[in-house]
Amino acid sequence: QGQLVESGGGLVQPGGSLRLSCAASRNIGSLYTMGWYRQAPRNERELVATITRAGLINYADSVKGRFTISGDNAKNTVYLQMNSLKPEATAVYYCTARALVRGLPDYWGQGTQVTVSS
Repeated sequence: QGQLVESGGGLVQPGGSLRLSCAASRNIGSLYTMGWYRQAPRNERELVATITRAGLINYADSVKGRFTISGDNAKNTVYLQMNSLKPEATAVYYCTARALVRGLPDYWGQGTQVTVSS
């Protein structure tokens, strides 16, 4: 059974920065795309950014230029650096591992709260 463990959430003022980390268990490897989703109160869960093992990256338009996703394959860890945070970024952020082949399960982390408020 795979596992994703997130850390790094918290309270930050508008304009501030936070870095989220997601450590994946060893069985979550090259057959997965890693990424971050978020869900704000009363909103649907939405994509923030994804990254493949080969380093292909995709961002939601709302975070381009301010958020950076990166990965450390040796540590099996993905990061989300969030700069110039706005109050509308307040949400629970979920790490995800989406399988690239049929038959493998997808995984979601437990979520970490990010609150942007003065």
